[in-house]
Amino acid sequence: MAKYEPGSLDAVFSALADPTRRAMTERLRLGEASVSALAEPFGFALPTVAKHLRTLEHAGLIEHWKEGRVRHVKLVPAPLEQADAWLAQYRIFWGDRFAGLADHLARRHD
Repeated sequence: MAKYEPGSLDAVFSALADPTRRAMTERLRLGEASVSALAEPFGFALPTVAKHLRTLEHAGLIEHWKEGRVRHVKLVPAPLEQADAWLAQYRIFWGDRFAGLADHLARRHD
């Protein structure tokens, strides 16, 4: 895996490229969870889950803390907002292109 600056847009997209990490992010969208609860649906050993969590943390997508013997994780929305802002440019671009195509096709059928 390529090394990206912590919290960079590259790190965010790299972290979200993996379906397991996307599923973990989706679960955390509902609220904080223990590492064990995050691991449960996947059937992975905890070291594998920890590796995924380190990648998400490197991207700035999660924060974690420990209460007693339980490690908790929560989603940090700011990096997702930055990714959405970057993607918004392309939604506008493609929206304009599709509108132009629709106009062109409408003129051809008239």
